[in-house]
Amino acid sequence: MKRSIFLVMAIVMIASMALSACATPTEAPVAPEAPAATEAPAATEAPAPVDTTPIKIGSSLPLTGEFSITGTKHRDGYQLCVDLINEAGGLNGRPVELVISDNQSDVDTTLAQMERFINEDKVDLIFGTFSSKLTFPASAVTEQAEVLHPIPSAAALRVYERGFKYLVYFQPNAAEYIGASPVMMIKDLVPADQQPATVALAWADDFYANALIAGLKGDDVTFQNNDGTEKTVSLAPGELSKLGAEIVFEQQWPEGFSDWTTLAASLKAANADFLFAPVTSADEAINLVNALQQVGYNPKGIFMSQGGQKEFGEALGSAANGITVQASWHPLANFSGMLNGKEFTNQMFLDAFKAKFGAEGGEDEAIPFALCQGIEQAVRATGSTDNTVLRDWLSARTADDPVKTILGDFYWDERGLPINKSFIMTQWQDGNLEFVYPTDAFPGVEPLVYPKPEW
Repeated sequence: MKRSIFLVMAIVMIASMALSACATPTEAPVAPEAPAATEAPAATEAPAPVDTTPIKIGSSLPLTGEFSITGTKHRDGYQLCVDLINEAGGLNGRPVELVISDNQSDVDTTLAQMERFINEDKVDLIFGTFSSKLTFPASAVTEQAEVLHPIPSAAALRVYERGFKYLVYFQPNAAEYIGASPVMMIKDLVPADQQPATVALAWADDFYANALIAGLKGDDVTFQNNDGTEKTVSLAPGELSKLGAEIVFEQQWPEGFSDWTTLAASLKAANADFLFAPVTSADEAINLVNALQQVGYNPKGIFMSQGGQKEFGEALGSAANGITVQASWHPLANFSGMLNGKEFTNQMFLDAFKAKFGAEGGEDEAIPFALCQGIEQAVRATGSTDNTVLRDWLSARTADDPVKTILGDFYWDERGLPINKSFIMTQWQDGNLEFVYPTDAFPGVEPLVYPKPEW
């Protein structure tokens, strides 16, 4: 029995082994492949921080005091330009901030403000002030600090004859050469037998006025260079020599002068055919004309170096008629400039000014606006507010590659004075300041009124 059980078990085991041998062998499960090793993603460089701090511009302007009429107009011209830059997205991706301080028409205050702008406020740029009187000392501060000093209104040649390297002037020429414009106007537009035989000279004791008179008379002018040495420039024979007229009266008035009636009476006694009166402000021009009217002095012609402001015409009314004033700008001068990388014309300036201020823009707003245009082009072109970089870019401008403004094209000599720029002559006629000379430069020229209408 037991033997039978063992036999059965043996048969079962043999059969199992046979079945196993005949079965299809199964492959061992294959372990899934590990994913191929990949390089860790490269660390992304953090973008360079974008400088969005404002480009800060400092300007010390005479908002009060004797130069306040022109000073406030310069402020408005600067502000309009800065506002238009910011409306277009700023300059090189940065907003522009204009910081203006009132220097009260005072030299010491101007110097203190310039020092503060540079050393405490750390402004990026400086926009210049009005008048040679304030600019002459202020430019010494900026030159020492190697800060670019763009100048809107400082015409005395001595400002530019000191060997300074950081000055650029945004008007046609130095004051010593202004007299060429009214003299050539007389020569070209007044018949030879009516041209003045005698002239009177009355002027302010001011850098600008003294410079204009020196150019008319042909004086020698001595300047002090930056290194302390002196330089003499001869202006002989003088612009008046082209007229062949005799100078029958000369008088300079001091700063703060108020005795206008006595001066006017002296002018009347001399009875010159033509009066050249370089004044420093619209206020002086108004005071002198009022006095001339009071004493009844009626020369055939009057030239003044200030008086293009609307306040001059408004204050004097018909008494302004016939007075001629040189100008760097006129509404009819169809200059085309650049702003924000695009064309910006004189008419665009007039429209923008009217929209912002509700009034007509004039020369004293257009000049600082043009300065702002020029510096904006320099910063945009260089991508920098480094003052030496900007100076180098501006000094590299040429007739073929100028700075383009609503005062026309600018490029400069080594002194910072414009090359190949001339003044426009204007004249008050029936309450309007008309463009009278040169006669072939722009459309809209009016005939010169000569002799001047009597008071």
